[in-house]
Amino acid sequence: MSSSADRFARTAARLAARQDARAAGLAEEVRRFVLPRGDERALDVGTGAGALALALAPLVREVVGVDPVPELLTLARERAAGLANVELVEGDGTALPFEDFSFDLSGTLRTLHHVHRPELIVAELVRVTRPGGRVLVVDQLAPSDPLEALTVDRFERARDPGHERLLPDGDLRQLFEANGLVLLRDRHEPEERDLDAYLELAGCEGDAAERARSLLPAAREPLLAVVGWYLLERR
Repeated sequence: MSSSADRFARTAARLAARQDARAAGLAEEVRRFVLPRGDERALDVGTGAGALALALAPLVREVVGVDPVPELLTLARERAAGLANVELVEGDGTALPFEDFSFDLSGTLRTLHHVHRPELIVAELVRVTRPGGRVLVVDQLAPSDPLEALTVDRFERARDPGHERLLPDGDLRQLFEANGLVLLRDRHEPEERDLDAYLELAGCEGDAAERARSLLPAAREPLLAVVGWYLLERR
């Protein structure tokens, strides 16, 4: 099991509890930002405990959630019980088990920074989305200053060994363009985080927590992250 999958398996219950607390807010954000027609077949890559899939379920005809971590999928299935239009399957987001052009809408929520090669996730999202369909990408953004970005990534890896690298806005836009995606709309959302709760969410405790804290400048508490939302059209 990869370090990312192992971490999510260990902290699945904590992640699901946080998801439950934020579910209503996320559902409203997704509705307002994506504006689905209602007849889409949708895909959620890296669904975890089902956050994006469950937010989309009332808004689309059908939604499929994919994740490599069985423990998270178990929690997602519990939360999707009774929803006839939600399917949850175990799978790798860098090699999706779906035909080309299978979906009208595909998305991934806070997944790219956990993947060694995020460009493969984006390429797969594009491959399985029909021409004229839409792609939703939501992830924390790296600071534009390279040295500051390096500091943030060092902290995030100390907190969570499954963290790979945050991408800045410019790199994401280049990745989208390289895959033939046209930006429809975007927004950058500040997100303040309580440091203790953020460390606990990743199961980062004891000496590991102290090491993570030591990598942050004194002025960085509370943490302030920026989350980028991008809605794109597949050519």
